[in-house]
Amino acid sequence: MATHQFQTEVSELLKLIIHSLYSNKDIFVREIVSNASDALDKLKYLTVSDENYKSVSFEPRIDILFDEKAKTLTIQDSGIGMNAEDLDNNLGTIARSGTKAFLEKLETEAKKDSSLIGQFGVGFYSAFMAAKKIDVITRKAGEKALYKWSSEGTSSYDVDELSLDSAEAKAYGFDSEDKHGSAIVMYLNDEDAEYASRWKLEELIKRYSDHIAFPIYLHYEQKSYDDKGKETGSESKVEKINSASALWKRSKSELKPEDYKDFYKTLSHDSSDPLMYVHTHAEGTQEYTTLFYVPERAPFDMYQADYKSGVKLYVKRVFITDDERELLPAYLRFVRGIIDSEDLPLNVSREILQQNRILTNIKSSSVKKLLSEFKKMAEKAEKAIKAQKDAGEGVEMSEENKKAVENWQKFVENYNRPMKEGLYSDFANRDEIAEIIRFKSTAPEGTGENNWTSFADYVQRMKPEQKAIYYITGNDEQNLRNSPLLEAYKNKGFEVLIMADEIDDIVIPGYGKYKDFELKAVNRAGSDEELGIDKKEAEKKEKEFKPVVEKIKNALGDKVKDVVLSKRLSESPSCIVVDENDPSLQMERMMKAMGQPTFGGGVKPILEVNGDHALVGKVKDTDDAAYIEDVANVLLDQALLVGGGEIADPADFVKRMNRLLTK
Repeated sequence: MATHQFQTEVSELLKLIIHSLYSNKDIFVREIVSNASDALDKLKYLTVSDENYKSVSFEPRIDILFDEKAKTLTIQDSGIGMNAEDLDNNLGTIARSGTKAFLEKLETEAKKDSSLIGQFGVGFYSAFMAAKKIDVITRKAGEKALYKWSSEGTSSYDVDELSLDSAEAKAYGFDSEDKHGSAIVMYLNDEDAEYASRWKLEELIKRYSDHIAFPIYLHYEQKSYDDKGKETGSESKVEKINSASALWKRSKSELKPEDYKDFYKTLSHDSSDPLMYVHTHAEGTQEYTTLFYVPERAPFDMYQADYKSGVKLYVKRVFITDDERELLPAYLRFVRGIIDSEDLPLNVSREILQQNRILTNIKSSSVKKLLSEFKKMAEKAEKAIKAQKDAGEGVEMSEENKKAVENWQKFVENYNRPMKEGLYSDFANRDEIAEIIRFKSTAPEGTGENNWTSFADYVQRMKPEQKAIYYITGNDEQNLRNSPLLEAYKNKGFEVLIMADEIDDIVIPGYGKYKDFELKAVNRAGSDEELGIDKKEAEKKEKEFKPVVEKIKNALGDKVKDVVLSKRLSESPSCIVVDENDPSLQMERMMKAMGQPTFGGGVKPILEVNGDHALVGKVKDTDDAAYIEDVANVLLDQALLVGGGEIADPADFVKRMNRLLTK
């Protein structure tokens, strides 16, 4: 027998599982059954695609056995099984970069939520919520060695190679060399003995695992009694307790919403209902079925480079892969579901998948269908809000409409940002995506509590003389709302979209135009052309303030690209913009964070000054070089602070400000 230490993250996880309060222990049964189904899926694929496994017997089944007196629960499958290396990799290590994020989230939850376990890919360990000890008896298909993995959920586990005449081998049928699979034996805690009962297990399988595509058999003793209630004997029974059919292949007309929701929980290891689902069966030149779900909350690894695909590929109901990112574009990586093709070859390789015309067509159609459904979600929510406004105050919104608004709000809050990536990366569908993504705005008429609005709604509210869609980018919504750059647009009655996602600086300039309306960033030079300034008056003012502008420009030197008299400021003394062809300050900061070189040693802003402000006026009336230098630098640093930039020398800024205050 060899004793091994758990990976550090596993030890931390087990401590949390064993010593913390969880909201729903039942999910450990779902997780272990789901793992058994995955093991069967993998072997089913290998027996039709790999010559080394074609002679391996495949009789798929999951057996559930329990002993009320001994308080044990066993879940056994006839799947791929594990060897010593697999046991170490699968049960001794969590090979996911998101483990630390998972542990941090568990530690910060006020009430530890066991629904997180499946989402973070550590489902096996959930059994320690109810078990004080777990044994795994397993043999890998096509191999002779039989192993026993054992742990009490502390800091270590034991792995032992078993002989075919051992008690464990005989108990679980592994005394025959052609028997393969895994038996998970859970020794239940006293307070969790209810899981070693027929009725509890039958109820849990019906609730969580009815749609597992392999038969699940429950083994139990059927007792008999006489007329006086005295037990007269018992008979061993084996009963199939799940439907064992691929739900996605069934007709939509025979499925209820609860069927879809239950299948989603099995598929995704999520205890929450999905926000939406879409089930499609296509026939014709290509025949395939898709069933897609959108989770209620964003997957934990959505912004990680090694995110796991949420879509499983089947061919004629044979599982092929759940690790192929090409099944859907990256911006839809939050989608969970199934693609089942009737036309792909069963032995399709990953290399062929990435170039396969059939799969390309399925992917294209699936994306269009999903975008169409997202748009319907938005329209349903907006229709509900309009109906509520039309009904007037005092009329309560219907439950159906409340749900529509709530679901759309959740979609936007969770998935608006990845959807924006599609605006940049999916040229074929960018117009459809542009109708789905939402933005904060300076206008009060948004969808829902958080004032979200669409390009389409913005255009409806545009002023008759307005020719462009205006937006401002940065990294803090509140700062952007208070930006001096908005002053003239507010005075003119022009709405400005507030874009505080760092990705906005990449995707929006790349999109460039919504229908006939150009998108203009107010924090770029030249975006003030539409503000209706009288040209003659502007030229007269520029001539008047030319000496002031020159003084400030000379004082700042190469700190700025230019200094100009502002047409957009009414209250603030200064603001910064960037040249039309330069990256924004936010973009430069992103590049620095990623270790990328900046453009020409850094972006130099253009300083706009307000000729009507007293601070600028004082420069006009003096030739004191030191005073002018202080004012010029304070005007720049103030504008940088408000504009989301960084002050090069905060101590110098404070000194200059103090000198000006004393004068």
